[in-house]
Amino acid sequence: MSQNQYLNSNSDSPSDSPSSLAGRGLGGGVPWQAPPKLWEKLKPLARQMRREPTLAEKKLWQKLRSKQLLGFKFRRQHVIDRFIVDFYCQEAHLIIEVDGGIHEYTQQEDAIRQEFLESLGLKVMRLKNEDVLNSIDETLAKIVHEIQS
Repeated sequence: MSQNQYLNSNSDSPSDSPSSLAGRGLGGGVPWQAPPKLWEKLKPLARQMRREPTLAEKKLWQKLRSKQLLGFKFRRQHVIDRFIVDFYCQEAHLIIEVDGGIHEYTQQEDAIRQEFLESLGLKVMRLKNEDVLNSIDETLAKIVHEIQS
């Protein structure tokens, strides 16, 4: 990902835990949908991130968009609870994160984020920028393997 999308659902709270609404079906009917107040904050950020993808995100999106990969629909810069994930396939319950150099410094936040997303029954697949940029076919094969497993 190009930025750290780890956001607090309540700006007055120092809590680092996921939204208390997560998993309760509140905030829109989908257990991991962002509460309305948080959604209003995340929506413009997600739109900006879609307009300004990293090179690796752009290259991968060209291969995932329009159901090109096994007929699965992927969304990019998709909001799940208080996080914005790079790519999300609802059918496969799969999140794909494209990690650049910044992730060397955000490993703890990434681990907390991944643990929360996996607690929702989602699989999180992490890919390195270099792998996407230099070996797109191998990257796609890894994604196919993950979807089929």
